[in-house]
Amino acid sequence: MAVKSARKLFTGLSRNTFLLAFSSLFADISTEMVVPILPIFLTQTLKVSASVVGLVEGIAGATQNITQGLSGSLSDKLQKRKSIALVGYFLAAIGKPLMGVASVWQGVLGGRLLDRFGAGARSAPRDALIAASVDDAHRGKAFGLEGVGDNAGAFLGPLLAVLLLIVCHLPVRLIFYLAVIPGLLAFLMVVLVHERPVKVAAKARIDSGVEKFPKAYWKYLLATALFGIGNSSNAFLILETKDIGASLTATILIYAGFNLVAALISYPAGFLSDRLGRRNLFVLSLAIFFITYLGFALTRAVALIGVLFVFYGLYQGIIRSVGKALASDYVSDALRASAIGWYNATMGVCGLAASLLGGWLWDHVGHTAVFAVGAVFAGVGIIASVALIPAVVTRRQA
Repeated sequence: MAVKSARKLFTGLSRNTFLLAFSSLFADISTEMVVPILPIFLTQTLKVSASVVGLVEGIAGATQNITQGLSGSLSDKLQKRKSIALVGYFLAAIGKPLMGVASVWQGVLGGRLLDRFGAGARSAPRDALIAASVDDAHRGKAFGLEGVGDNAGAFLGPLLAVLLLIVCHLPVRLIFYLAVIPGLLAFLMVVLVHERPVKVAAKARIDSGVEKFPKAYWKYLLATALFGIGNSSNAFLILETKDIGASLTATILIYAGFNLVAALISYPAGFLSDRLGRRNLFVLSLAIFFITYLGFALTRAVALIGVLFVFYGLYQGIIRSVGKALASDYVSDALRASAIGWYNATMGVCGLAASLLGGWLWDHVGHTAVFAVGAVFAGVGIIASVALIPAVVTRRQA
């Protein structure tokens, strides 16, 4: 009976769905080996300020997400998903060791930009491959499974970094070099994917494709943008945890726990979005973000910070599964990569603004201000989502 229930749970998923989930697993192991140590590497090894951390992470995040919009349009125009994704996976893998050899923060920025450019180039085509791997009724589950792989990798990556740093006593810079290995395994997973041809010829141009999007899609982007203005880099959460007295090991383990929660909730969130409506789950994720950032603004206790990271993991797992699936619901198959890409681009541009603002607030106003501003914009995003995003999505025909 249990076996039958498990089979039903995964009904509608394909071989490609699982390969792409594994690609996200390995890619995020590679990335998250580096992410929790990067802000500490910058501030303690290279001796830069939090403003520089915000600048590096903001520009990197914006580069990733803007590139997603462009690669999505290119993917739709050429109707080539796999080849573009493969280039992205390779560039992201080789960007990691370039950060490790840097002796100044500008060198770290260069490596981080190559890494995030590759991540941006691969994401929209990969997401289009995921959407094409199932029929419409199972799309939430498909993105949920990818979210499991992504967030499980984000959980295992920091643990691997702790193992190498604390148990094996390897130098910090060597972690950046070793991160290339899982990055190349992610590349291999996509090599094994079979790309299915799109039934309808794409109508999007490489330069934008945005004129083809319906009004409902633009309303969704507007609500996303209003929230995103306060969604600064996770680097500030890591710095705050370290700043209140947590050790490097404890900080990385707390961060790993956040990603484990995100991994555990991703598939159930995608599954539920297929049944309860994606807008409802999207609004729930913003409400959880609001609680998290408000909590960071009000406490300096390590134990409470650990609890807040659990809430943040719930937010991350839900929005990753639901956000992109919701964006793809508004458009035809031929424009799906563009729609997901420009959704991510919106998040990236707003994230850049949020991170630059966060760095300035951290250095000149106080740590609390970073999280208070994030909570305020999360509240604005909740109101905008309820007011603007249709509760029932009617997909536009090609």
